[in-house]
Amino acid sequence: MTLIKSISGIRGTIGGAVGEGLNPLDIVKFTSAYASLIRKTCKNGSNKIVVGRDARISGEMVKNIVVGTLMGMGWDVVDIDLASTPTTEVAVTMEGAAGGIILTASHNPKQWNALKLLNEHGEFLNAEEGNEVLSIAEAEDFDYAGVDHLGSYRKDLTYNQKHIDAVLALDLVDVEAIKKANFRVALDCVNSVGGIVLPQLLEQLGVKHIETLYCDPTGHFAHNPEPLEKNLGDIMGLMKNGGADVAFVVDPDVDRLAMICEDGTMYGEEYTLVTIADYVLKHTPGNTVSNLSSTRALRDVTEKYGQKYYASAVGEVNVTTKMKEVGAVIGGEGNGGVIYPASHYGRDALVGIALFLSHLAHEGKTVSELRATYPPYFIAKNRVDLTPEIDVDAILAKVKEIYKDEQVNDIDGVKIDFADKWVHLRKSNTEPIIRVYSEASTMEAAEEIGQKIMDVINELAK
Repeated sequence: MTLIKSISGIRGTIGGAVGEGLNPLDIVKFTSAYASLIRKTCKNGSNKIVVGRDARISGEMVKNIVVGTLMGMGWDVVDIDLASTPTTEVAVTMEGAAGGIILTASHNPKQWNALKLLNEHGEFLNAEEGNEVLSIAEAEDFDYAGVDHLGSYRKDLTYNQKHIDAVLALDLVDVEAIKKANFRVALDCVNSVGGIVLPQLLEQLGVKHIETLYCDPTGHFAHNPEPLEKNLGDIMGLMKNGGADVAFVVDPDVDRLAMICEDGTMYGEEYTLVTIADYVLKHTPGNTVSNLSSTRALRDVTEKYGQKYYASAVGEVNVTTKMKEVGAVIGGEGNGGVIYPASHYGRDALVGIALFLSHLAHEGKTVSELRATYPPYFIAKNRVDLTPEIDVDAILAKVKEIYKDEQVNDIDGVKIDFADKWVHLRKSNTEPIIRVYSEASTMEAAEEIGQKIMDVINELAK
């Protein structure tokens, strides 16, 4: 059994003894700590907190505990029930609420659940706020409301449609062009909440031919829920049979978007953001942002339009902070996470799908032809395991010194940018390892430069 407490929330496996998994006592403690923090930090005067959840089997149980705890802390709860992470983010601002809690363990398997914590802007708490939640929970420093000041409860199941309406209203979403293109679309929603909202979105975008796979929101995930090629054999097989122009695949909370071409090949999740940025930049000049571990193709596309690309530390809150700082018109992460500020500052597969189909309709290409228009890069992901007594920070500092003549960025680990490739080294916060991500124009070259740096690390570790 596993329980992980971090600045971005609490997550764990269901069951086990206290402190071993995500159990009712820890859920109460953590929810109480969050409710205490929001009472101090919220500036909009609202007494409402929105709660949404993905379709996990444990969702109902976790939700009931969270809702009861918030009411016990004196908060009025708006329960939007089965809803994506981006839908919950949008609901916070539409409600004018003080915050929100999303019950989802994202791409983790079904035995996991988690509480993701939002502020009054429907955005994730920053590191300082997250640390304060951990401190309050550890100290059990919270007071519950008296009987005359308990919070109220309201269920509101209108937010999936409100979210769709907001997506359809975006200037760059061209419903007429999508309708005219007569796309045939397949979906794999891994039996979670995407299966509720995405078929509705596609219908309202004018897509008449929709083939659904694993779109029954039972929480019994039909495959490993992370939308990576190794987990998507069924939908890739469906696409190889022909009959669909594109397949969209999402994770259980619908903030990551992967795509499959008409011939059954993966589009590449790194290229979800690249493609949508191309469409946005074509119509809206401005800067772009992704994290340091994302593909260089976004920089190339941005510079093609004469705009400036910026890199942030890894983590959605770091990406959105950088986007606000540089006034980015589009940004996100290479895991298929698209953040479009004209909609909201959160990764949103609904926005991604609507913008992608608009772009595809305008380009008049097949999906594989569209993919071929972008610079080809390949990312290799490796790790170096070290012994606990080795000073990882010292090793990273030495690597930085060795490669000081290259372009080096140290805002999050060490990233070395060579002329035609890069390597990003990040230490784990939980174990003595260094993650080594490398990218080049072929997988062989990416593996080769990654291995070269790993050899340097192993030599330094002796």
